[in-house]
Amino acid sequence: MKFHLAINLERMTPDTDMKAVRDHTLDMVKMADAAGFEIAWAAEHHALEMTIAPNPFQILGWWGEHAKNIRLGVGVVNAAYWHPINLAGEAAMLDLLSDGRLEFGIGSGAYQREFDRMKPGLDQKDSWRYMQEMLPVVQKLWDGDYAHDGEFWQFPSATSCPKPVQSDVPVWVAARAPITFDYAVEHECNILSWPLTMPMSEVETYAKRLKDAVDAAGKPFKGTWAIMRHTAVYETEADRQSALGSLRHVLGQFGNLMMKRGKVINGFPEQVPLEELDGNARVDPEMLETNLMFGSPAQVVEKLKAHQAHGADAFVYYASMGADMDLQKRSLQLFIDKVMPEFAAQELAHAG
Repeated sequence: MKFHLAINLERMTPDTDMKAVRDHTLDMVKMADAAGFEIAWAAEHHALEMTIAPNPFQILGWWGEHAKNIRLGVGVVNAAYWHPINLAGEAAMLDLLSDGRLEFGIGSGAYQREFDRMKPGLDQKDSWRYMQEMLPVVQKLWDGDYAHDGEFWQFPSATSCPKPVQSDVPVWVAARAPITFDYAVEHECNILSWPLTMPMSEVETYAKRLKDAVDAAGKPFKGTWAIMRHTAVYETEADRQSALGSLRHVLGQFGNLMMKRGKVINGFPEQVPLEELDGNARVDPEMLETNLMFGSPAQVVEKLKAHQAHGADAFVYYASMGADMDLQKRSLQLFIDKVMPEFAAQELAHAG
């Protein structure tokens, strides 16, 4: 199993030092790089302090200057917010500046509140149509001159300047719905899935959707299927309680954005009362600890093996959940020291 890191520049309160947040993300990426993580992922979001990511290419270019081996994953751009020529050029420039480390992720966005500001009139449920038109256009622009007359974009002959260094840029699609799994398999994309706070049955559902997509396409899936989970590895009760408390706070803000309930003041979402989130099932501490990649090193190893048993090729360690920065670093260090070696031993055993 391969390991990836997803981390955001996040502020939970206005008194959090933005430079400290900036430096923290780089520290985490450098830790992951030194430990042999394969990819570091940066998101795209707008006007939200909990995910400060107006342009993931900027963030990744900065990380790439300081972390020299880890690949740089766009996780993910929202196709509806971009013009194809602009997106192709930004992505190719990152590939050039990083000596060919771009992992290009594209998706359909998450928060209707964000669409209401960035793409007024577009329902998030319909944004997959933009993604499916955008991706092949970007790839054609990377190849050379191309003119496009589509549903959402039209332009005369143009090309991406610069071109990517890689002759075949790895492409990732954020997939949860069957239609997106079908698209990813048909177009030979890698797949990123995020079960949110749902139990292992959600991963089983995704595994079935991937199998159904493979059957429908009539060809094997040759890409990587990566599962992302909020992660906290701890050995003390204090760190356990802190991690769970921080995540529950963030989930209240997440509920605001998903349900458009509550205000966002100067970039900070108000919390939705936790009892209003799906009957409180999605934020119950015991359920969160069971469903997410939370626990002691031994517990996390067993959870990772369960994800692996359902077909996951890679695990994305999602570090951002409003937790204290020192706690985030302790958790990642425990993962590096006491979880990853179990999978290195597994690979050696298979090789033998």
